[in-house]
Amino acid sequence: MDNAQISARLDEYAALLELAGAGYYSHRAYRRAAELIRATPAPVADLVRSGRVRELRGIGPGIEARLVELVETGEIEELRELERTVSPQLAAFGRLIGIGAQRAVEIGKTLGIRTVDEFRAAAAGGRLREVPGIGSKTEERILAALERGVAAPTRPVLLHRARALVEAIAGGVGGVAAGDPRRWKDACTWLAVAAPGGELDSVPEIVAMVAPNVGVTVEGIPVELHVASPEAFGTALVRATGSPEWVAALEPLPDAPDEAGVFDLLGLPFVPPELREGVPTSDVPELVSLELIRGDLHVHTTWSDGKASVLEMGEAARARGYEYIAICDHTPNVTVVPGLDADALRRQAEEIAAANEVLAPFRILRGAECDIRRDGTLDLPDDVLAELEWVQLSLHAGQRAPRREITARVVEAMRHPAVRCLSHPTGRLIGHRPENALDLERVFEVAIETEVALEVNGLAPRLDLSGEHVREALAAGAVIVCSTDAHSVVGLGNMPLSVHTARRGGARPSDVLNTGRLRDVLGGTRGA
Repeated sequence: MDNAQISARLDEYAALLELAGAGYYSHRAYRRAAELIRATPAPVADLVRSGRVRELRGIGPGIEARLVELVETGEIEELRELERTVSPQLAAFGRLIGIGAQRAVEIGKTLGIRTVDEFRAAAAGGRLREVPGIGSKTEERILAALERGVAAPTRPVLLHRARALVEAIAGGVGGVAAGDPRRWKDACTWLAVAAPGGELDSVPEIVAMVAPNVGVTVEGIPVELHVASPEAFGTALVRATGSPEWVAALEPLPDAPDEAGVFDLLGLPFVPPELREGVPTSDVPELVSLELIRGDLHVHTTWSDGKASVLEMGEAARARGYEYIAICDHTPNVTVVPGLDADALRRQAEEIAAANEVLAPFRILRGAECDIRRDGTLDLPDDVLAELEWVQLSLHAGQRAPRREITARVVEAMRHPAVRCLSHPTGRLIGHRPENALDLERVFEVAIETEVALEVNGLAPRLDLSGEHVREALAAGAVIVCSTDAHSVVGLGNMPLSVHTARRGGARPSDVLNTGRLRDVLGGTRGA
């Protein structure tokens, strides 16, 4: 059982615990454990068998017991019991059609039904009005939702979760992950798998079929299965990957067994999935790749709000094949987490120096994620900033300031001679906080003038700069950095999210500062 399968089981368990009325912290703990395991590079089943799974932060004795049961037997008995008392099908269907999981389960209990087909039949037969609390308006809304058929998820699915889900399902049917996740779209509404055969309801992630070749997870996420013969599999994969507009512009697509064959027959160069948006073009750049990244220039440690020490982060980064990392803990202006002042940064420097002696020739850079104050000044004194090897700016307070004000603050801070990078420039949190009003065109101009790089932050809720903004930044002549903003060893695994977001913006290797050697990163007028 691999990490994706274990995570899927824990997600399902958490969802059913919530429906069964378990305490908030109980189902939340299992959801967090699922996310942790999904992002863990080591095989968690091996950690479970060796009794080491609690070395993963957030795995306590209760979750460990469930993991042992799952790895040893392939099942969680309490999960099976929950499935008998709480219908996963109805919960998933309720989320899908927008009435909510709890409401759908309540309808099922009242009417004595457990499946999607029984729900549809009950609605068509006028039985919904038998359920307390369902009047004519609610019935009309449910019937309208059923009439609309399969829709997108009620909320877009963040990229890391969407990719894990479609990859697990693809593995179960012997197919290839497709849809929005294969294009590395930051918030996914179309999840798909292309396969030469197979049935969606044969994989554990799918709890109900809501249309031919469309299944739904317990969280209410619909997933399409595109089936094709081996002779036309490449064509099916192209259709199941590109945006609707991009595919429509290329139709009719010729049949070919692989994608390369489709592009050959169309007389086009191979287009990486990340670029299959909008209007097709024959101008396909050589994109940056994960293998070319030599270091991570934004990681946190226990000195601030991270979960691992300087040495632990360095060891984990070196194990990934990196040549360097930059420790960028917060500064005091970020009041919601611990921040380092001048004295703390100098004490941290001693720990970094000791770790560098152990890890050489791998190099840990002294850095800081330095907050921008409301007057545009930096949150550290100049003498300390001058000691640091990598200073990146962050704006955490005042994100809702007017355009002129926020732009003036950021631009003023970028002009400080110690600054090397601007972190998550727009401040967005996907689905929770929109982009701030920062004038990016002006920021790009100042970035070129001051040789300040712009970050593509790899945290799944951020992915900031976005692919669209990366394209704009590169067109203006700016340089980007692909970093993870890792707050743990596991967090270093965010790098693919950053790199593929940069690829969506057409980033070449030369556009990304940390594809270079350390001397290149530290070079230039500011790093000299």
